[in-house]
Amino acid sequence: MMKKIIKISFLSALMGLSFGCSDEFLSNDGESGVSQPTEFLTSAQLADGANTNLFIPSAFVSGMYAQMIQFGSGGTTGHDDFGHKSYDVFGDMISGDMALSVSTYGWYRASITELQACTDFTFGDNRQVWRYYYRIIRSANTVIQNLGGNDAVPSNDENKYSMGQAKAMRAHSYFYLAQYYQKEYNASEPILPMYLEPSGANLPKSTAGQIYDQMEKDLNDAITLLSGFNRTSKAAVNQDVAKGILAYVLGAKGGADSQVATLTQDVINAGNHTMLASSEVTNGFRDVNTSSWMWGIDITETNQLGLVSWWGQIDAFSYSYAWAGDFKVIDQSLYDAIPANDSRKAQFFNNPSNGRHLQPLFKFYASGSIGGVSQTVTADYVYMRVEEMYLLNAEANAKAGAEGAARTSLKALVSRRVPDASYIDALSGQALLDEIYLQTRIELWGEGKSYLAMKRNKATVTRGSNHLSLVGTAIQYNDERFTFEIPLDEIQNNPFISDQNL
Repeated sequence: MMKKIIKISFLSALMGLSFGCSDEFLSNDGESGVSQPTEFLTSAQLADGANTNLFIPSAFVSGMYAQMIQFGSGGTTGHDDFGHKSYDVFGDMISGDMALSVSTYGWYRASITELQACTDFTFGDNRQVWRYYYRIIRSANTVIQNLGGNDAVPSNDENKYSMGQAKAMRAHSYFYLAQYYQKEYNASEPILPMYLEPSGANLPKSTAGQIYDQMEKDLNDAITLLSGFNRTSKAAVNQDVAKGILAYVLGAKGGADSQVATLTQDVINAGNHTMLASSEVTNGFRDVNTSSWMWGIDITETNQLGLVSWWGQIDAFSYSYAWAGDFKVIDQSLYDAIPANDSRKAQFFNNPSNGRHLQPLFKFYASGSIGGVSQTVTADYVYMRVEEMYLLNAEANAKAGAEGAARTSLKALVSRRVPDASYIDALSGQALLDEIYLQTRIELWGEGKSYLAMKRNKATVTRGSNHLSLVGTAIQYNDERFTFEIPLDEIQNNPFISDQNL
């Protein structure tokens, strides 16, 4: 009987990887979202078997990863609600590096590109971000609790690996919540409730300092617990990925540049991943087996992803909004900053007389023909690449004053993109930092890292001429318009939050 319950529970968790497509049509309802009940991994499903059947914790960790690509995991039926990559798009658009150049169906227009959600807590986008990451957190907390709790170290390797992945995913989710709901790091500012158990009891906000301390603890624990873990799929967090997440956390917090440099150098030195060659940057970014990909997921037909997916919003070669009339393009000013002999310039369609001008037609493409040929997505999702480690390493070393090491890491990447990267040898001070930030924006365009880089580098953003709104407006990284609001239903339903917001 127990085996039958486990099998059903696991299949239910993995059903998050699939959704049918009654939504296989283009919807004009770009600003609405209807709440759906959220299903969590439960203690009852894990408690009886975690120590006697090693399949159970790992199965529910797999279910947690399934939520990362699940339609409606932010609690809506919106076509911008498809898991973690949803918020990669949010961040890229808010930062301004991704422009909405044509808007036919309305997705992202008012709430995200016009920054209205970030100043109005009644917008559903605030709730969508909040609900998705707290859903992952609750799933992670359930796995952790049923492996002995926050301070436990499981006695067998398989459960150690499950515990390590759950802690890393909890930290990953708190990191994005902290980034999206706090203007900039201020240790004493209360920002978010911090749930470390799968209890439904409301909690008051914890300070940013408390949340970042917990993220660091979780990730350091994960790095230890994941020692020796040989994953069978890149969907799983391994030790390199946990170090990468910790580097992002410390970089966002500030004041730990030497640690960020060490963590990223460890990943680089491990040699498990190789940066893309110049010829590979226009190969579609669609295969999880690509050597540079540290973390991503292999999407297959069984996942039944279609229009409601990251590819459905970005890829003009799919049955998608990007094909049919919601064009996401690189910011004109950022494109202009890419040298003509840089291989990444060719990632974007350059024809000012064509409505698709500056779409990423050669960076991201799921099939070989524009026009909605591919209605079932089998192109993969990338979450982290080794190039990020080189760029974070360069940034951290430059901030720490180790400019020689910074130039070495930066040049290692740029030399794969341009014929001659020797100009980097002459860079120092702010010019070096500026070049690292620019290269980060160019290299990782469309991958959900622009918002994070903007905040780490305390940048002021000025949108280029091909945006539909706020063209030429200079906005600082810590502007109110760049930070989501705690959603209305959290204020209404959590008395601690409503009291703190008075």
